[in-house]
Amino acid sequence: MTVSTDSQECELNVTELRDNAKEATVLLKALANENRLMILCYLEGRELSVSQLNQCLDLSQSALSQHLAILRCDNLVRTRRESQTIYYSLNGDQARAVIQTLRSLYCTH
Repeated sequence: MTVSTDSQECELNVTELRDNAKEATVLLKALANENRLMILCYLEGRELSVSQLNQCLDLSQSALSQHLAILRCDNLVRTRRESQTIYYSLNGDQARAVIQTLRSLYCTH
């Protein structure tokens, strides 16, 4: 393993690391809330409407909508509209990979 002392390369690595850390922090903050974590787990591998999610979770429609808005704002879920119904699914490989890892560690089938 070679350690570079070139300050320009170090700055580039620090900048890249900081950008990646910011992205990871967004995901981890979302996962730190039990309700948002459960929403993301339900969406892993499938697309669900708000009413379908509401049937799965012990949340008011208002609270669910607020959590979904946070997840949308953080680009962790994407939406698809069909007539009056909005469907949600996971957005991005990072969220999917983390949810799959958590499922394998904590969920038994």
